[in-house]
Amino acid sequence: MGSRQLDLELELEESIQSRKNLNNTLECVMGRLKSKLLFVWGQEHCTDTGFKSLENSNKPIFLKELEKLWEKINNSRRKQYSLSNTLVIDDKPYKALLNPPNTAIFLHEYKAGEANDNVLGPKGEFRLFLDGLTEADDVPTYVKKNLLGIGQPAIGPSHPDWRYYSKIISFWQG
Repeated sequence: MGSRQLDLELELEESIQSRKNLNNTLECVMGRLKSKLLFVWGQEHCTDTGFKSLENSNKPIFLKELEKLWEKINNSRRKQYSLSNTLVIDDKPYKALLNPPNTAIFLHEYKAGEANDNVLGPKGEFRLFLDGLTEADDVPTYVKKNLLGIGQPAIGPSHPDWRYYSKIISFWQG
């Protein structure tokens, strides 16, 4: 446990069509942490890469760029957000291609009816991970030490589709 606690505030990307479904999902997954939501991160705040998803050639790849997020919210709030206190949670690792290491976790897509899927439950791995995060000194250190077994790995040189994703990185980082 660190010498200071992270003031945990969360953001959510609005990808669930119905607001009612979104609220029910948040209540189930987040419990008491729901009140910590900072804002909903809609697709209009993401970067359209011009590339298409490998899973669906009609689906554009959008990136969640933390630098753009920090610029937007740090101008409108007293508290400053940075690498040390921001975590992206998504089910698509490619959405964090341009972000620093250990600033995101990538849960597997939830499929209703999977009886063994307890990651999102009250005592599930994800909830326990978030509870531990509130006691951490900084996000990247906590993620690096505690992510084992939760979700999917980040995309890097050992990823089977690295050649494709590295083109996106090269295009956007120059």
